[in-house]
Amino acid sequence: MRETIKTSKGQKQARAIKRLKVVSAFIKSLRGSDPDAAVYYLAAMLEAGEDPRFVARRMVILASEDIGLADPQSLLVAVAAAHALEHVGLPEAQLNLAQAALHLAMAPKSNRAALAIWDARAAVRAGEVGEVPPHLRDGHYQGAAALGHGVGYDYPHDHPDGWVAQQYLPTELEGRRFYEPTRHGAEAAVADRLQEQEETG
Repeated sequence: MRETIKTSKGQKQARAIKRLKVVSAFIKSLRGSDPDAAVYYLAAMLEAGEDPRFVARRMVILASEDIGLADPQSLLVAVAAAHALEHVGLPEAQLNLAQAALHLAMAPKSNRAALAIWDARAAVRAGEVGEVPPHLRDGHYQGAAALGHGVGYDYPHDHPDGWVAQQYLPTELEGRRFYEPTRHGAEAAVADRLQEQEETG
């Protein structure tokens, strides 16, 4: 009886390890821009009975963590596949999952959105904090102006480009950069705009 229990436990562990290997390979294939490997590991997971909602969630996460602003459409594609799965269910939703996986695999890659929030949260945890600049504070309540709240705020839409140089970060963090765009895919235009703002600011 003990041997049977041990064998059963060992088989479960082996299956769990194999599952983790395939899931890891799927994510790395998407990140590595290999559509054939991505759709193969997707098929392997579905054939093994993996919860398709887990697969969809992983693709939604990857769309922001590994693609981000290089192809903002990828997040919409991943979320749409997750919604389609809930509406259609398997086996038909395999088509939606496959389409999303192939799109993510072939999308240009950038992890800068992920790095930005990770770095910003690390800064907050490390005590790198400061006061919100007075002109950014709410100035719509009685007595706010007397405190300087909202005074001097320059409304971006009053400017031709919809943008104006002014202080947004706390004084203690001025000049701190959390987001460093790549020049991959659509993020190149973001990098150009950020550079333009810095040069004209």
